[in-house]
Amino acid sequence: MKLLMGFITAILITGIASAQHGNSPAGHVNFGIKGGLNFYNINNDDNTKYDQRTAFHFGLLGHIHLNTHFAIQPEIVYSEEGAKNGSINYNLDYINIPVLFQYMFDNGFRLQAGPQLGFLVSAKSKDNDDVTDIKNDLTSIDSGISIGVSYVVPATGFGVDLRYNLGLLNINENSSVSSTNRGLQLGVFYIFGYNSITFIK
Repeated sequence: MKLLMGFITAILITGIASAQHGNSPAGHVNFGIKGGLNFYNINNDDNTKYDQRTAFHFGLLGHIHLNTHFAIQPEIVYSEEGAKNGSINYNLDYINIPVLFQYMFDNGFRLQAGPQLGFLVSAKSKDNDDVTDIKNDLTSIDSGISIGVSYVVPATGFGVDLRYNLGLLNINENSSVSSTNRGLQLGVFYIFGYNSITFIK
């Protein structure tokens, strides 16, 4: 929680400081909200195959312009992840902090990629009505790489986002099997005040 508050504080300080630059691209910060669908699975190195879990994500974003074409976009996202194995649902919920580096085309399209850090907040296995807390069986921190594309309508600040998140750390605490999170996210977002930035083409 302290890390999340520190992240939010840092973004707010950056935004206040950049406001002194007016409409200059460098350092300009906008804030936004986002949400959408998750299509997640767990990859196991013993070749055990799971079915994907379909769930949701939602959160906040900061969009920091470095110039007219490059930006950094840090986010705080609550992400429902996990997988299914027969009748058993593995519901793993994280607070993820991706930091995306973006190339922005003049027509609203963006290419983006960057690291992501995740904090496990809930982990339960559910077999019909039988629910078991498995949080102690998993590592509390996950990390990975996020790669994707997005499109924003400059006149409105509304956009759509598609990304693939590839987990790099073994999430099992005690098992000899190495497992990693991976999933596709499809969402929408809104950036406040985006259409007021006069340097956007």
